[in-house]
Order: sequence, then C-alpha cells, then structure tokens
Amino acid sequence: MSTHTELIQNLESLKLEKIKAYISDYLDSIKNQEITITEALKHLTDKEIIYREESAANTNIKVASFPFVKELKDFDFDFQPSINKKEILDFENLRFIENKENILFIGTSGVGKTHLATAIGIAAARKRYCVYFISCHDLIIALNKAHQENKLADRIKYFNRYKVLIIDEIGYLPVYKTGANLLFQLINKRYEKFSTIITSNQPFSKWGEIFADNVLANALLDRLLHHSHVINITGKSYRIKEKLLKSSEDSD
Repeated sequence: MSTHTELIQNLESLKLEKIKAYISDYLDSIKNQEITITEALKHLTDKEIIYREESAANTNIKVASFPFVKELKDFDFDFQPSINKKEILDFENLRFIENKENILFIGTSGVGKTHLATAIGIAAARKRYCVYFISCHDLIIALNKAHQENKLADRIKYFNRYKVLIIDEIGYLPVYKTGANLLFQLINKRYEKFSTIITSNQPFSKWGEIFADNVLANALLDRLLHHSHVINITGKSYRIKEKLLKSSEDSD
C-alpha cells in the first residue's frame, strides 16, 4: 500500500473531509513549487475549519425548528418604513445575547414579525448559539403536559438550554390562566439569564385579556420588558402585497 493511500485512509479515519478532497491538488502544487508545505497546510486546514463551522451552523439551524429559512437580507425594509433598518441589522452582531436582552416584535398579522424573529435566530444559530423556535400555543401545550406529568421543572430546564428562545404568535389564541402561569414560570427562570424573542399581534395593553389575568400579564411583561428592544411594526401585510402583485401579473 502506498504512502499516499495510507494518508487518504488516515484523513478518512479522522473525518478530515475537506483536506481529503483537496490534498491531491495541493500535493501537485507543492511538487511544482507553486506553494510551500506550510502554505498548503494552512490553506487545507482553513478549508476544513470553514467546512466544520458551516456544518455546525447548518445543524444548529435544523434543530432550532425554524418555520422557514429566511435571513435579514431577504426582508423588504422598503415595504415597512416604520422599521428602523439600522436597528434590526444591528441585532446580527448578537450583542443582545451577551447582554441577556429580549426582543419583542409587535404588529398586526403579516407585517414580517416572524420573518425578522427567525432571521435573527438564524444569525445566532450560525454563530453556534443554541436557538429554539416554538409557537406560544405549542409551548403552553408542552408546559401543561409536563405539569400534568409532574415534570414541569425538567421541561423548563430543557427550554433553558437555549440561549435564544423564540416564542411566536402570542395573542393569536387566548391563553387560560393555568397556561399563563406556566409561561410566566418559564419567562421568570429565563429572566436576566437568557434572551427571549417574542412576536405578538396584540399591543401590551391587551395582554391582560390574552392571559385572562391582568396581574399575571403585568408580571410577565415586567420581566420581558426590563432588558429589551421593542419593535412596533405599523405597516401593511406582506401577504396583501403578494396578492396585489399576483393580481397585477394575472391582469397583464
């Protein structure tokens, strides 16, 4: 067996996929004195590191349960002039995570709240932060099930594994008092420890009605808003925009 074959086998055993893929090209360049051994090793290890970082990022994005993969570069800021584009893009630096701050997107249906929340979550996942996306309805179902099985503490601990927890659609469905109390317990445990991103179609003044308890709603808001960025979106629905565009195309 040749030394080259043994080298390829070693690279396979070590799972150095990118080095294995490019090693022959670099050996030829070294042979032709186009590059030094040190430069070749540097380039090969760079490729391997980039590949592993991208693989880890893709895995993080997959396990985060995002409803879709959309980034901030895909968002039409011109259609939503009420949004401060600079402020939103600044979230991609992820300082809010290190500062344990929350982000709350408030606006009517279709204005892009979930897109923005997801895009920020994807930016965090790409940087190897643990992120999880869940609707408020599904979250409360999970917490209530754990409560009934006397496993609430474990379930809250599970959700607190995530540096960024995205809770989508608060206010789309009413939340009974038991569910509101369970959600409060989770938010209270995350308070000043982790970042939570919220989307809601209801203003804060209506949260007492959503949770059927003004005192509980105020306590929940107190913890969410203490260290937070609140983004109020007052523009039109993207779904209406898409329908108008489709109608225009059909008429042409």
